Amino acid sequence: MKDYLQKLANREDLTFTEMNEVANLFFSESTTDSEIAAVLMGLQLKGETPEEIAGLVEVLRQNALPFQKNIQEVMDNCGTGGDGSQSFNISSTSAFVIAGAGVKIAKHGNRSVSSKTGSADVLEELGVSLDFSMEEVNQLLDGNGIAFLFAPHVHPKLKQIMKVRQELRIPTIFNLIGPLTNPVKLQSQLLGIYQREKLVLMAKALRQLGRKRAIVVNGAGHLDEASLAGENYLVLLNKGKIKEFTIKPEDVGLNRYSLDAIKGGNARQNAEILLRVLKGEKGPYYETVLLNAGLALFAHGKATSVKKGVQLAEVSIESGLALEKLNHLIRYSDKRKNGVVHQ
Repeated sequence: MKDYLQKLANREDLTFTEMNEVANLFFSESTTDSEIAAVLMGLQLKGETPEEIAGLVEVLRQNALPFQKNIQEVMDNCGTGGDGSQSFNISSTSAFVIAGAGVKIAKHGNRSVSSKTGSADVLEELGVSLDFSMEEVNQLLDGNGIAFLFAPHVHPKLKQIMKVRQELRIPTIFNLIGPLTNPVKLQSQLLGIYQREKLVLMAKALRQLGRKRAIVVNGAGHLDEASLAGENYLVLLNKGKIKEFTIKPEDVGLNRYSLDAIKGGNARQNAEILLRVLKGEKGPYYETVLLNAGLALFAHGKATSVKKGVQLAEVSIESGLALEKLNHLIRYSDKRKNGVVHQ
């Protein structure tokens, strides 16, 4: 570890292989909390590279619960958090809409980070289990087209690193990589980030990790989701090529709303908002979900444009397919609790 710490102290970038080796040392009993903290600080001070991000993510995925089956064309939609907007659970609500439109989605999430309520909090409130085994995730992706992976459950070896992060109390590389550490092999992804200057960085990291298609978005108002408040900044990764573009709500037939219009609340309140959207209640929550789900469907390649993605998202909600994806997860979770489903 000493040689790598010296490189970081000199503000030198680590290669993908070197970051792999450092990340593996994170899981060694001989590595101290101080060494882990020094690496995180060194990366943060000089600025992380795509190779360093991908090198760390690869090791974290290798140390997650094993997911053996290679299900084709699975995606995830997740933000890094940290935008402080206190918005409702946009990506969680959108995930069911994406699945209702026919795209398999392995939703990776956690409890609250920057919002009042994280994806795990709201889904738990709705009755969805947080401890699905990877075998059950397989079953749900096959049979329902959507499964939820609770980050602490699928990354059980990260406790020591999380302890160091909490003690540092400043943003580190781990504040960037949450959406990248999904143990399911993803072909496409919609990734939100509140730091606009890191859009291309994250797109390059996704390319290094083998995504065929992806969109990285920074929303109007610097949200880690697409926003109806104005111009959204995006980067499209498609077959190794990176293209920057912007999109406004009116470009895809949606209305403008202020950020205050999409504020959320506690887990119960956000669960109610999610249900109202999936039941088709129109307004800023509904249109925000259409925009984000539409972007995800375009990121996947299911839709040939964002506008067509928005149209597919609306059909998913209005047909009841999106709501049925949620109800299936709730029924499955209920059966698990009653011992009907093998765990």
